[in-house]
Amino acid sequence: MPETQRHWPSAAPTSIAERYAATRRLSEALVAPLSEADATLQSMPDASPAKWHLAHTTWFFETFLLRDRVPGYRLYDEHWPFLFNSYYEAEGERIARARRGMLSRPTLAQVLGWRAHVDDAVQALLGDPAHEALIRLGIAHEQQHQELLLTDIKHALFQNPLGPAMWPPGTGAGPRAARAEPQWHEHPGGIALVGHRGDHFAFDNEGPAHRVLLEPFALSARLVTNREWQQFIDDGGYRTASLWLSDGWDWVRREGIGAPLYWRADAQFTHCGWQARDPEAPVCHVSYYEADAFAAWAGARLPTEFEWEAIGQGHDATGGNQLDEAGPPLPRGAAGLFGDCWQFTRSAYLPYPRFRPADGAVGEYNGKFMAGQWVLKGASCATVRGHSRASYRNFFYARQRWQFTGVRLARDV
Repeated sequence: MPETQRHWPSAAPTSIAERYAATRRLSEALVAPLSEADATLQSMPDASPAKWHLAHTTWFFETFLLRDRVPGYRLYDEHWPFLFNSYYEAEGERIARARRGMLSRPTLAQVLGWRAHVDDAVQALLGDPAHEALIRLGIAHEQQHQELLLTDIKHALFQNPLGPAMWPPGTGAGPRAARAEPQWHEHPGGIALVGHRGDHFAFDNEGPAHRVLLEPFALSARLVTNREWQQFIDDGGYRTASLWLSDGWDWVRREGIGAPLYWRADAQFTHCGWQARDPEAPVCHVSYYEADAFAAWAGARLPTEFEWEAIGQGHDATGGNQLDEAGPPLPRGAAGLFGDCWQFTRSAYLPYPRFRPADGAVGEYNGKFMAGQWVLKGASCATVRGHSRASYRNFFYARQRWQFTGVRLARDV
């Protein structure tokens, strides 16, 4: 697969027009190394083809911005909304999620042509304050799909016995070794204000801001490493029922789980193909079940989302190993609580007090998923730098581990 450095944006954007352009270019840069066949692969129902991510994010802008707000706008192709709507019931019928990989047509080139058409039409709206909030939502939505694109294509390429590489060695998204000694951020407890506040962008599920009562606790200053996880395995962690939640133990036995996803002997699968596993790098691609069992084995626990946020409010959300808009994914040093891996909390994904979803179809964005999932905090190596913040609430089911998910321990004080 060819290298793609020449496709990347050249500078960090500032205005909303520059942010829009950089976000759209980054999505196309991420798929540049892929063949038509690569971009059509769907390896499981939880994942989507890279081509579908390109198309769905374009459908979002065309539907909610151009169709709904530009008088006389005509859809690029009236048949495509059925193919590229994700879960918006208000937008009608759509292709089943598990069948997105059957879409050999439209081709990747046709999807890119659609993107160019929509980008041209959006230009006239970028300077209008009346559309700014929706455009910012669309940009943040596409940034989420950029991370999904990277995790989904990694899982798809992993299915190939040849272990194909998307990028040359030394590039690509992946956790980086920090080699830091164990330290803890201590918090005295008390009443803390959590949730989004201020006038900068946030998703609706991050608010309203509200008060919570915290008991004294400590949060680890670093993520759990591959070396520590190997010790967990060697000590029989995956064979000791007393460490696991009941559902987790059933999952381990049913699925034959004995290590994090993408592990093989001393190697792990990456966007650069099979690579030697760095024992000092953060462990990644583990489920909530595994994270909880490791915490029990380590004599600690997972933090609540409010504990994590109370500490995270004092850390730079743009630091650490995250995906840069203005260049290819290259190694960056770890810093603070953000980067490398999303971190599981023991908090169920539920609405905050006084939460109300937005009106219309965009109100389906977060609220209707608030059942049976767990909150993750921070950011990962595949998260666009500047996308996350202390109040950000990522969420996944307990069994899922194809995302860049890791573990940061907490303990009572």
